[in-house]
Amino acid sequence: MIELGLHHRLTVVRESEQGFYVTKDEEDAILLPNRYIPSGLQIGDEVDVFVYSDSQGRPIATTLRPKLTLNEFAPLKVTSVTDFGAFVDWGIAKELLVPFREQDKKLKEGEFAVIYLFYDEVSERLVGSAKVRKFLDRENIKVEVGEKVDVLVYDETELGYKAIVNHIHDGLLYQNEVFQEVYVGDRLEAYVKKIRTDGKIDLQLEPFGYSKVAPNAEEILQILKENDGWLPLTDKSSPDEIKERLNMSKKTFKKAIGDLYKNKQIELKEDGIYLRQR
Repeated sequence: MIELGLHHRLTVVRESEQGFYVTKDEEDAILLPNRYIPSGLQIGDEVDVFVYSDSQGRPIATTLRPKLTLNEFAPLKVTSVTDFGAFVDWGIAKELLVPFREQDKKLKEGEFAVIYLFYDEVSERLVGSAKVRKFLDRENIKVEVGEKVDVLVYDETELGYKAIVNHIHDGLLYQNEVFQEVYVGDRLEAYVKKIRTDGKIDLQLEPFGYSKVAPNAEEILQILKENDGWLPLTDKSSPDEIKERLNMSKKTFKKAIGDLYKNKQIELKEDGIYLRQR
């Protein structure tokens, strides 16, 4: 049987009023409806399609490209909420159902949620799940501290932003270490800060080491130039004040200032930082 939820290259084997039938095996031929048939397609030709099931549970092919495939995550918009659950737009005509049992908190129409696509053995249909964490691997960690990773933000809490790491692991960006706007559904580059004993991964958006300091040092220099060579901040300034003025953490600020001071680009005085005259 042709597996649901995946892309397949299939051969056109016969025609009907509803469209072409495509297959890898005559016994498994499935319908490619007329509205999806590319111009010039003929019996015997091969065509790339995505296979899913219709409202009656029958497999059907489409040339449309969904926003996620089997065993993948993607941020999707909730289009409606019914007695069965929420429906989300995943890029094809038939919207994807996220049953109430697959929601940690009730989804609301109009919002975006990160959804996982899986095959439900009971209903024999493709189903969406917003219970992201149960599909993440916390045992076989395949990343290392310091490694650059891809993340998909799937939830926001008081502690920070929960994120899927490299499509398989569970990570967290701490609220007090994030100095930019972040939203559920954002895809970002991050760095592994710590791998915890419970298999969760602490993340940070800024790279480690000198590469982290240099851009921030340049930013401080630019701000100094725009403010007549003076910035009313010192190592005693509060983290909130530093974040408000520079949009960076106090730790990053101190490293950047140290770098500029060593390079004799600034002077440090009791009332702030001064651009050194050359």
